[in-house]
Amino acid sequence: MRDADGRGRHDLFTCGRRGPATGAAVNPASSEEPPVSSTSHEDHLMLIGGELVPSLSGEWMESVNPATEDVLGRSPAADERDVARAVGAAADAAPAWARTPGKERADLLRELASRLREQRKPLAELEVADVGITIGIAEFDIDTAADGLDYYAGLVYEAKGETVPATPDHLHITYREPYGVVGRILPFNHPLMFAASKLAAPLAAGNTIVIKPSEQSPLSTLALGRLCQEIFPPGVVNTVTGLGGSAGTALVRDPRVRRLAFIGSVPTGLAIQRAAAESGVVKNITLELGGKNPLMVFPDADFDAAMAAAVRGMNFAWQGQSCGSTTRVFVHDDLYDAALDRLAELVGSIRVGDPMDRSVGMGPINSRGQLEKDLRYVDIAREEGARVLCGGGRPTGDGFERGYWLEPTVLCDVTPQMTVFREEIFGPVMSVVRWRDRDDLLSMANSVEYGLTASIWTQDVTEAMAVAREVEAGYVWINGVSSHFPGTSFGGVKNSGVGREEGLEELLSYTEARTLHVPTRRAT
Repeated sequence: MRDADGRGRHDLFTCGRRGPATGAAVNPASSEEPPVSSTSHEDHLMLIGGELVPSLSGEWMESVNPATEDVLGRSPAADERDVARAVGAAADAAPAWARTPGKERADLLRELASRLREQRKPLAELEVADVGITIGIAEFDIDTAADGLDYYAGLVYEAKGETVPATPDHLHITYREPYGVVGRILPFNHPLMFAASKLAAPLAAGNTIVIKPSEQSPLSTLALGRLCQEIFPPGVVNTVTGLGGSAGTALVRDPRVRRLAFIGSVPTGLAIQRAAAESGVVKNITLELGGKNPLMVFPDADFDAAMAAAVRGMNFAWQGQSCGSTTRVFVHDDLYDAALDRLAELVGSIRVGDPMDRSVGMGPINSRGQLEKDLRYVDIAREEGARVLCGGGRPTGDGFERGYWLEPTVLCDVTPQMTVFREEIFGPVMSVVRWRDRDDLLSMANSVEYGLTASIWTQDVTEAMAVAREVEAGYVWINGVSSHFPGTSFGGVKNSGVGREEGLEELLSYTEARTLHVPTRRAT
């Protein structure tokens, strides 16, 4: 992440961007009460070894609603002892879970998907208060998580090996075994979706898991833990909340955790690789990191569709707080002036306000620190010569006196020398760049450290395919944006990460391939 002055820094394993914790509450009620409460303002507990527990230290983290700054509740401030307890519970449960028949593991994943759908309303309300996203987007994230659980339940039997005809007098086979304990460290922007969907592949492959959410939005993950307590055997799913420098570091360094996955910032991803290496144990790590993703509009593009896609791809509904947001919009010189008019119209019409109001298109920024960072980037852009086409400040009027609010913002006349061109802002700030020469376009698009997604808009199929092969991105749309499709692996190149998720590759990545040679002829 970046300080407001643009210089790089990070807090170890915060899984997101700097700022105070935000969240909502889960009431650890009896089984007769609803499993999820979106209105409780009480203390909320971690799931370790099948039990809902506070931290051993008795310390807590306070959570606030980013729309109102009202206190919502507290979550445990776990430290190294709590992480060791969670990893120990996962390690104890791992052998039996690995021996559990695939059908039974799949049935339990489907049961969790069903419970998410049953609890969709209170979970969505909890997520809105926890994160600041709008209610419709929160519901979408929950549906996505449930679909992901069902998808990997259906892939349980695909974690299989091969028969290799290497020699005529041996049977050469490969087979796959789970790692054991998996650690997953999550970001603040889609906490429930990531917590639920990203436990699917590890569990389907026969691993147990310890999940650490961001301290900025931990409470929907604790709600998920309550559901998992009722479904999975003790120790199969564990949740720990706490600061990244203590709980996150401990999870990465624990030698019993041989498989790790992280979604978040590049500096934190690098720190995780460093800490894992220093643990003395070789670990398999998947990283989905930041993005500064290009959307490229060619002169023959369907103009209306491309402009709508540019706005949709910015993920304003998530306050632009998504690694896959197409934050750099490259528009050919022939369309540039018309594009500015259309983008100003479309983005200017996005309604900012109460995220529980279904007519609202964007809620508050997740934290005060993130809001200050976003505003500073807009100031830097002005200083470096960019022009604010629309937005650029806090909205005014009733309802905006408290909370972390920012107008949807479009910067134009952005050039590759500017800070906002190169650095991930992680907020609702779009940069529009003029281009004329195709080679210059690709050079600009590829000039940053990131390579997560790209979107290409042209009616020329040959040109589109050529550009798609040359743009440095792990996930590319032609005349499309934002959509993820079942079974298509997602991940970045360059500093946007390593490894692939959302497809069969993710399932297989949670297994180790082993090879067995069996003689088929007696020695003479």
